[in-house]
Amino acid sequence: MGRIVILVIALSGLWLALSGFFDNRLLLTFGAITVALSVWLAHRAGMLDEEGVPSSMLPGVFLYWLWLALEIGKSNFIVARQALALKPQLSPKWIKVPLRAKSDTAIATFANSITLTPGTVSVDLEPDHILVHALTEELADEAAIADMGARVARIERGAS
Repeated sequence: MGRIVILVIALSGLWLALSGFFDNRLLLTFGAITVALSVWLAHRAGMLDEEGVPSSMLPGVFLYWLWLALEIGKSNFIVARQALALKPQLSPKWIKVPLRAKSDTAIATFANSITLTPGTVSVDLEPDHILVHALTEELADEAAIADMGARVARIERGAS
């Protein structure tokens, strides 16, 4: 029951944040129906387990999202600087970043965080590392990306 409540709150918050409709009763009703239908379908499909709704990661994941937003902003600046440069200094590079996370949820969070950060893409996943393509030497900072993985692993450990 707790996972259902968490999912309802999360989906409702996401719907409100993305739609921006707080005063239109008809659209709020459609939003509530959409959330209820989504939760019912997730429950019926058996997706409300720890992997589907990782409620144990919730306390630490919000601070991680704030940190990730700052990292995305920094990377946006680097990529924009290269895109607007008269002579861009692109130096594509492949790097292998150690994988510290163990659960599928934490691994997916780490890989998605890499791809969300402009100029880097998670390309391949091996049992002990993630292969990352970076657009420039500055973005191919293996230590910084490994720190991102360590942060995800700390959230995962705090959850268990």
